[in-house]
Amino acid sequence: MKGDVLEAIRAIVPRLRPAEVQVAQAVLADPPFAVTATVSTLAERASVSQASVVRFAKSLGFAGYPSFRVELAQEVSRRALELERSNIAEGELNPSDSPAEMVAKVAFHEARTIEQTGRMLDLDALERIAHAIAAGDRVVTFGVGASGLAAADLAQKLQRIGIMCLSSHDTHVQLVHAALADERTTAIAFSFSGGTIDVLRALEIAGGAGAFTVAITNDTDSPLAAAASATLRTPAREATLRAAALASRMAQLAVADFVFIRVAQLRYPDLDAALSATRAAVTPQHLAP
Repeated sequence: MKGDVLEAIRAIVPRLRPAEVQVAQAVLADPPFAVTATVSTLAERASVSQASVVRFAKSLGFAGYPSFRVELAQEVSRRALELERSNIAEGELNPSDSPAEMVAKVAFHEARTIEQTGRMLDLDALERIAHAIAAGDRVVTFGVGASGLAAADLAQKLQRIGIMCLSSHDTHVQLVHAALADERTTAIAFSFSGGTIDVLRALEIAGGAGAFTVAITNDTDSPLAAAASATLRTPAREATLRAAALASRMAQLAVADFVFIRVAQLRYPDLDAALSATRAAVTPQHLAP
């Protein structure tokens, strides 16, 4: 398995059988216990049969429970080291945290989110997407809410290096952009859940018009991912007291940066001219020091 097993469990929960969901909940509630638990003790903790525990491990892609437990042990150990390195006792944000504790925890989560996103990124998909953008005529980006901010961020970056890119927070305008796509268009949709109806419809319309379609989502088995030609995963956990969806936003912005930098590398010969022209256009708008 590539990536973090706890994140994989959170992502797969909606598609598990009810008994397997109970196993997932038991593991997520107490990972150190699961590391030492046998099939029978974990089954007892989750109030399910031993067969359900084995099916749960196989649903995650493991050959069986022993290999799942080895992978989980490695992750629990790695997370303990990360917490120690960041000088925080535990990662969850609590109402009783002092300002210093809150800042340390948010910094820890955001740094870890970017690290996880980079570690789990599908590099082959990234290369296909970057080449499609660099060789095409136009990019359109879709997203609503916090995902709309990531979509706009990528559009703004691509525009600075001479890529024609359309983006709008208005979902009706997004549908117009999608309908006008063609075979030389790359359509990129941001949705953490992968189930946002407005974003899904825009991507489907763009795909139907011939565009190369991209999903940037936490759930690689979501409807959005199924509708896309290529998918990049944002493996972030939206935890308690993360009302601004900090983890998912940081993962989306990191992926946007990965895409942008790779496209910039592919268009390197034209990069200086585009950056110089756009810098010259905006510099007069700044106040003198």
